[in-house]
Amino acid sequence: MDIQLAAVLLAGVAILAIAAVTITGLALKGTASQDRARILKAVAELLRELRGRR
Repeated sequence: MDIQLAAVLLAGVAILAIAAVTITGLALKGTASQDRARILKAVAELLRELRGRR
């Protein structure tokens, strides 16, 4: 595998991971416990779409 391709793939994964943590933290801040499961499911669906897989 080419080093540049590996670096680009690693950067993409890192950006997606940072986005997941940030979105989840912002979404859960100040929510009631009964709403958290619904929010986490919506965030997971959003991240699947960003990643391009369903």
